[in-house]
Formats: sequence, C-alpha cells, structure tokens
Amino acid sequence: MGSRASTLLRDEEIEEIKKETGFSHSQITRLYSRFTSLDKGENGTLCREDFQRIPELAINPLGDRIINTFFPEGEDQVNFRGFMRTLAHFRPIDDHEKNKDPNVSEPLNSRNNKLLFAFRLYDLDKDDKISRDELLQVLRMMVGVNISDDQLGSIADRTIQEADQDGDSSISFTEFIKVLEKVDVEQKMSIRFLH
Repeated sequence: MGSRASTLLRDEEIEEIKKETGFSHSQITRLYSRFTSLDKGENGTLCREDFQRIPELAINPLGDRIINTFFPEGEDQVNFRGFMRTLAHFRPIDDHEKNKDPNVSEPLNSRNNKLLFAFRLYDLDKDDKISRDELLQVLRMMVGVNISDDQLGSIADRTIQEADQDGDSSISFTEFIKVLEKVDVEQKMSIRFLH
C-alpha cells in the first residue's frame, strides 16, 4: 500500500500540502496511505461511513460531530487535501510556529484555530454562539444517561453564567477564548503524528 500512496500523490501536491498544513513529507505519505485504506469506494474521497469505520471515532461520544468537521457545508465527500486540512488542527505546535510573522497566515494548528475548531463542535446551528440548548446537546452526547437532565441543565446554566460576559445568555467565540485562556489547548488538542 505504501507504493500506492507514493505513486498517486505527486511531489508538487505533497509540497503544497506541506506548506498548507505543516506536516512533513513522510507524515503526508503515511496519512495518504491511511486515507486510501479508508477509501472503500476507491474514488479518492471519503464519505461519512468511511470515517465511522474508524474504531476511535465509533466509540467517541462526539464522533459524529468530529466526522462532520471533515465535510464542508453541503458536501458528503472529502478529498485528501480536505482531510489533511482538518487533521492539521490536531498537529502539535512547534516552537518555530509560535513566532508570529504578520506576513504569514496563521497555521491551521494555531491556538486560535484549535479553539475555533472546538467552538464549532458546540455551535450546532452555526450562528457563531453556543446556546444553552446546544451546550445541553453536546453534554448529553458526552455523558449519555449517566447524569440526569436536571444535573445537565445545572451544568449548562453554570457554564453559560460563568462564560457569558455580554448578557445574551449564550457563549460567543470571544467569550469561549476567554474561558479557555488558561487551558493548554495546544497540548489537549494535539495528536502525535509519526515522522
């Protein structure tokens, strides 16, 4: 399968993906091999069902929400480049990436982009704020029936009360960032990819 990965992925594509995502050449070819093994239709794209066969996503309470992040609005297929763009959010931040160069666009794995990615997992209706109902839905996904609705409601109310700074009974992205300012998002939202 390694030979298939290297023959179907051109060097110029690898270089473009390296620039866009920060992954190394070997990481890209390894992830391409994984991508092609998931591509049961062998058409160069993945569908939601392909992702649902990944055991770690199948057992994750937020698996469907995570899977949805791979698909642009209205799309039901993702190509390798889109796959890599989403995975890049989980790439650990290297020391050299922390130096801000105003002429270079923010990397996909920056703290801000990781937080935006997490925020979108909660913002179910995509209105740029997390309502009590959205928070409840995500909490329910995460804990299942292990906590009563009253307890979940109390957690949601307390969370919104602590985060809501403008009094609109929801959490904006700015408020979300503020709540998580002391959390090591760079580490908590990182997957170690082999080199």
